[in-house]
Amino acid sequence: MIDVRDLYSDYRKYLNKEITVQGWIRSHRKQKEFGFIDFNDGTYQKNLQIVYDNKLTDFDSISKLKLGSAITVKGTLIESEGNQDFELKASYVKLEGDCMDDYPLQSKGRPTREFLREIAYLRPRTNLFNAIFRVRSVAAYAIHKYFQDNGYVYFHAPIITASDCEGAGEMFQVTTLDLDKVAKNGKVDYSKDFFNKKSSLTVSGQLQAETFALAYKKTYTFGPTFRAENSNTKIHACEFWMIEPEIAFCDLEGDMDIMEDMLKYIVKYVLDNCKEEMDLFDKFVEKGLIDKLTKLINSKFTRIDHKDVIKILKEAPVKWEFEPEYGEDIAKEHEKYITEYFNGPVFIKNWPKDIKAFYMKQNADGKTVAAVDLEVPGAGELMGGSQREESYEKLVKRMEELNMDKSSLDWYLNLRKYGGCVHSGFGMGFERLLIYLTGVDNIRDVIPYYRTPGNCDY
Repeated sequence: MIDVRDLYSDYRKYLNKEITVQGWIRSHRKQKEFGFIDFNDGTYQKNLQIVYDNKLTDFDSISKLKLGSAITVKGTLIESEGNQDFELKASYVKLEGDCMDDYPLQSKGRPTREFLREIAYLRPRTNLFNAIFRVRSVAAYAIHKYFQDNGYVYFHAPIITASDCEGAGEMFQVTTLDLDKVAKNGKVDYSKDFFNKKSSLTVSGQLQAETFALAYKKTYTFGPTFRAENSNTKIHACEFWMIEPEIAFCDLEGDMDIMEDMLKYIVKYVLDNCKEEMDLFDKFVEKGLIDKLTKLINSKFTRIDHKDVIKILKEAPVKWEFEPEYGEDIAKEHEKYITEYFNGPVFIKNWPKDIKAFYMKQNADGKTVAAVDLEVPGAGELMGGSQREESYEKLVKRMEELNMDKSSLDWYLNLRKYGGCVHSGFGMGFERLLIYLTGVDNIRDVIPYYRTPGNCDY
């Protein structure tokens, strides 16, 4: 059995030899005396053209094969007289799985992405989504390869947790309590719940990963995270994947070094190993995508303080929809301007303390924390990280300022008492990265089965 990928890798090795392939019919052009089948087995972006003629005893039945059907084909690989280098001249075609006439992916017209979301279980059979999910697979491998090759330990963060890493409260609750009884009683007794306490799906594996960083020096998580945020934008989902490294004996500058190195590695790996897919995106999704990504690989990322970014924005000859202010977050329009201003990716560091998470290293000025966001051209924020607060006293004080429950995070605080050290980390949403890599601008189209408010199909 031969994969189509093998043929495109070195078709001359198989020329004038009999081979067998198995896969699906993408299109079928029937003539009176011969026919052409565009065949795809899922192993390569391009199709294999299969040619058959009326010399075959079952010519009539082959000519009736429908779009989407699964088939086994035996034949001789020959050089093509058409646009492609080679084609398979069939000597035997067996129907493995028929396809109904109401198959939604007919060859006439190009289905919209909105329509394909309604039949998400068939999306990988289209050229676009076949390319998207192959890039997703290759990018995931590149992430693991980068960290494994650099001596990181892969840490599996818990999915169910009692800790709210971000402190925002936007967590999906996990319970075995009878909700009808809870509604009648009007109160919840969590001591009767499965874990004897209020439990939720994780929004981040960061806090737990820090415990491993202080044992292994370098660790990373890469897994699903959940956020009960009622947002219907193109870049938000309730279930998404996160890459979260944590590194001991590493300050903010070292953190940025790793962020830059990792991103360049992943982008280059995808460009090198998904050439057909990237060409498709560059041609049909985002013109100039490959040039954009190549430029990123060759760029030196700018590093600039938040206050200096605000100064640049305030002095810019632009009428802003949202006026930039010291001590506040920046908007999408500001992110776009600042990457254009520096003509490349920008690390914005040392953010106002009051708009960042409790665990971030407090700077000597008492107003900012050692946090960083990476802004990239065409996408805005792609990663966020920080040096973590290693001082037990400062961390406790900050949690008290925010009225946080310290008892549920006593284990996290204890890290500062039992051999703690300077350490840093960052997070990158995998789907945000895929949006950047493919040019496909909706998170619903870069994750196989998306979970957004009101959507939990499949």
